[in-house]
Amino acid sequence: MRRMQKEMDRGLKLETHQEASVKMLPTYVRSTPEGSEVGDFLSLDLGGTNFRVMLVKVGEGEEGQWTVKTKHQMYSIPEDAMTGTAEMLFDYISECISDFLDKHQMKHKKLPLGFTFSFPVRHEDIDKGILLNWTKGFKASGAEGNNVVGLLRDAIKRRGDFEMDVVAMVNDTVATMISCYYEDHRCEVGMIVGTGCNACYMEEMQNVELVEGNEGRMCVNTEWGAFGASGELDEFLLEYDHVVDETSLNPGQQLYEKIIGGKYMGEIARLVLLKLVNENLLFNGEASEKLKTRGSFETRLISQVESDPGDRKQIYNILTSFGLLPSATDCDIVRMVCERVSTRAAQMCSAGLAGVINRMRDSRSEETLKITVGVDGSVYKLHPSFKDRFHTTVRQLTPGCDITFLQSEEGSGRGAALISAVACKMACMISQ
Repeated sequence: MRRMQKEMDRGLKLETHQEASVKMLPTYVRSTPEGSEVGDFLSLDLGGTNFRVMLVKVGEGEEGQWTVKTKHQMYSIPEDAMTGTAEMLFDYISECISDFLDKHQMKHKKLPLGFTFSFPVRHEDIDKGILLNWTKGFKASGAEGNNVVGLLRDAIKRRGDFEMDVVAMVNDTVATMISCYYEDHRCEVGMIVGTGCNACYMEEMQNVELVEGNEGRMCVNTEWGAFGASGELDEFLLEYDHVVDETSLNPGQQLYEKIIGGKYMGEIARLVLLKLVNENLLFNGEASEKLKTRGSFETRLISQVESDPGDRKQIYNILTSFGLLPSATDCDIVRMVCERVSTRAAQMCSAGLAGVINRMRDSRSEETLKITVGVDGSVYKLHPSFKDRFHTTVRQLTPGCDITFLQSEEGSGRGAALISAVACKMACMISQ
């Protein structure tokens, strides 16, 4: 926790930002929705192997309360678009937008668009951000070092069958925080525990040395998944972590994320199981070909193993699908391995969040900090006990803080649209 806080501090300071492993990227999101923003907005969400287009209608309800209504569609990103060229990837994205607008008869409208882009970006403004590096299995060439909004605008222009006004680009953590703020005005932290893992929070402007000005607060995207790049995690990393890292697309990077994220958790469990087989402690020392195959034990299987009610049937069925004939003891050992891997992930993640929240309390000099954390992501939402273990440990590590956890629904899409609404409103106020 203290190591994370030290790296956060280094990331915020001009002189140490370059070598800090936790980059603490300013997002240029300063104000939060207040309820007077209305209109139709389109939002895009790119953060993993699925891409989502969403139409968000922000308006007033019958009693004058603020309402947000959404319609969305998911599109799967083909492997060649993820690992080909930036032009291929963004042409595919604009093709999906075109398809969505056709289905909703909206092609004639030029809508404001909010783009949730969940990769490390150095923002120069709310609608301009340079991609620092791809993560999560993306490798599209020609994107790193370029303005992501520019790449999207170019693809829309190339297509030529609709117009869009891209007003804001945000990270999924930021979109989640804003979406939850709509429900609870104490929400000042956003966190994702899904394929990857990351967090953002509202930092005092006087501490954000990369942006001029000392007044108020700005949302900072920590990009904490990269924590460990300077050796901060060395004594915590196990032999399995080293194998996962060495065989990944980005060796030596995102080490903290590789302990927690859903992209890696199943593979860690598989490597532990193989070690037990090799030591003759599991499956009579015999591993099947499927178990020996990298990536075969997906993270969703950890959730399924831990959801077994106790009769071992669910675990038995999973293992037989791997071509194994497990005994009752084998099933119990597999469950224990899954529990160890997911508990470690929850505890490592909670140490990071506790570091953020304790920092906020210290910088505000508040005796008791009352705060809400908006959370999204498949590991947090779908694993049977990650959430409870995570909450318990965060609270143990944050004395003097009263923390509420709010699970985001449609967080990243709705949040991007709400940020677009704020950006549109502020642009109108400036032009007047």
